[in-house]
Amino acid sequence: MVKTLLSGNEAIARGAYESGITLAAGYPGTPSTEILENIAEKYKDTIYAEWSPNEKVAFEVAAGAALTGARAMVTMKHVGLNVAADPLMTLAYTGVVGGFVAVVADDPGMHSSQNEQDTRHFARFAKIPLLEPADSEEAKEYVKLAIQISEEFSTPVILRTSTRVSHSRSLVNEYPRQESDKPIHFVKNPPQFVAVPMWARQMRVRLEERMKKLREYAENSPVNEIVCASGDKEFGVITSGIAYQYVRETFPSAPVLKLGMPFPFPNRLIRKFAKGVRKLLVVEELEDFLEKHIKTLGIRKGTVCDGKNVFPNIGEFSPDVLLESYGHTKPPPPKIPFVLPSRPPVLCPGCPHRGIFYALGQLDVVVAGDIGCYSLGVLPPLSRMDTLLCMGGGVSMAHGMDKAVRNNAHQNRCEMPESDSASPATLGVCAGAKPTATPGTGAQKIVGMVGDSTFFHSGITGLLDIAYNKGSSTIIVVDNRITAMTGHQDNPGSGMTLMGEQTVAVSIEAIGKACGVKNVRTLDPRDIKTAVATLKEATESPEPWLIVSLAPCPLHLKKPLGPPLVVKADACKKCNLCLKLGCPGLEKTDDGVRINELLCAGCQMCENVCPTKAISEPS
Repeated sequence: MVKTLLSGNEAIARGAYESGITLAAGYPGTPSTEILENIAEKYKDTIYAEWSPNEKVAFEVAAGAALTGARAMVTMKHVGLNVAADPLMTLAYTGVVGGFVAVVADDPGMHSSQNEQDTRHFARFAKIPLLEPADSEEAKEYVKLAIQISEEFSTPVILRTSTRVSHSRSLVNEYPRQESDKPIHFVKNPPQFVAVPMWARQMRVRLEERMKKLREYAENSPVNEIVCASGDKEFGVITSGIAYQYVRETFPSAPVLKLGMPFPFPNRLIRKFAKGVRKLLVVEELEDFLEKHIKTLGIRKGTVCDGKNVFPNIGEFSPDVLLESYGHTKPPPPKIPFVLPSRPPVLCPGCPHRGIFYALGQLDVVVAGDIGCYSLGVLPPLSRMDTLLCMGGGVSMAHGMDKAVRNNAHQNRCEMPESDSASPATLGVCAGAKPTATPGTGAQKIVGMVGDSTFFHSGITGLLDIAYNKGSSTIIVVDNRITAMTGHQDNPGSGMTLMGEQTVAVSIEAIGKACGVKNVRTLDPRDIKTAVATLKEATESPEPWLIVSLAPCPLHLKKPLGPPLVVKADACKKCNLCLKLGCPGLEKTDDGVRINELLCAGCQMCENVCPTKAISEPS
């Protein structure tokens, strides 16, 4: 046995190795990304790992492996489970042969997510067991436990982690790998694996029978334990996951029921614990998943049960949050002798997305955005994104907007008598109608924006919808040749697999044409003049367009795009037009604009927008 300091994600990767997992699939998303990266880096000789196009595909890949008897893992962040919910619900019916664990990383506080979700609800919804580690050692051991439970009960298992567990480090005991003794060979059995109604009805019955056995297992599971049982009986705490660490720090003398397997609920154990205290606190991040159920159990009369009436259901917990919520005095913050300036996130110097956003700023269009680095285009001075919903939503929402505004514009038009005095702005518009755009311009022009990895994830079907249903929106794929936001993971367009093997580089342009989009154009967004002209042509067209904004991520290239530029002071007119690019390398001074040569990536976008040619390479 060796003790090693590991993050939760590194520990989960180690758990996959020790438990005999042979296949791991996923889609990158903070805070889960590093799990597969560590598997591919450290355990590639024993575990096949892949980045799948999206979480649904990854889930199905792992499910297929588990049906052959192999041990399999799928990883994703919380919003990814929404994408994978379809196969999750039915895999609970069919069950598995080899061990199957779905590692889902929640993000309380939304450090890098568009919403907060509590994955525990999915376990109850799908009727499958859920494990929740509180540190790196448990993260590793719970992977092994998940595989054990999965194989014993033929069920998928969810391991719920969180940002704090995923990225915090603690000591982990490393053990040798334990291989499965099951042969990896699919045995045909349609009544078990083919979920058509006549067999699915029987699967549903078996699912309830399995849940009955799992409830009994949860009652006696060693990961559901009473800690500090001899402590102060004034109040006891029921908790799970990372919240346990905060509870032990905040209430060190209180008895604690720590639920490492919070679902199925261990009802008898909860009742037993509640009988031993006069007041019960339920401490859980995000939703009142445990509290609601505990209050239905009929705990001892006179025992007070507090939960979300005391602790927030929004954001990430900490010892300070617990102290403040429970009426204790919060320690004063340290005195800082000066106030640090705010530093909002910005696109990196040389980021090609900056050029396409600047070009969009020259047009009167609505931009439906998506999830990626380019989400930063909503911030000043670019301010060129109007919606953001979910992966692939930039394409589909653009189509919905386009259909709505064009249909409305069509309905608001009516025949009007010709008149020499009628202005162009009023011709063809019904009296009293509220125009959907500036008079004389017709319907609003809609642009959808999506990244290359997001396009492969869930943008293709939206593009197909646009072509099939005769939409007219303009879709831009900002293709920087890598999955940039989550740390430069490869995707189907990069030509490389997670295992480091050369593979086909999928053409976005070819996909667009195969979907039926006739107008497909590729441009370099750093050539802003061409970008503006292309966007103008596309948005004024009655047909749909696919524009591939193609230029590499400079951070991924790890080298400048060109030499640092300079500003010729005598030519600079202080118009500040270049500052509208929002590049960190451009700095405003009393004497005009200067370029920080330590930040400049040499992308030449500022040179392209300068009307006086005051910016150039050094002579």
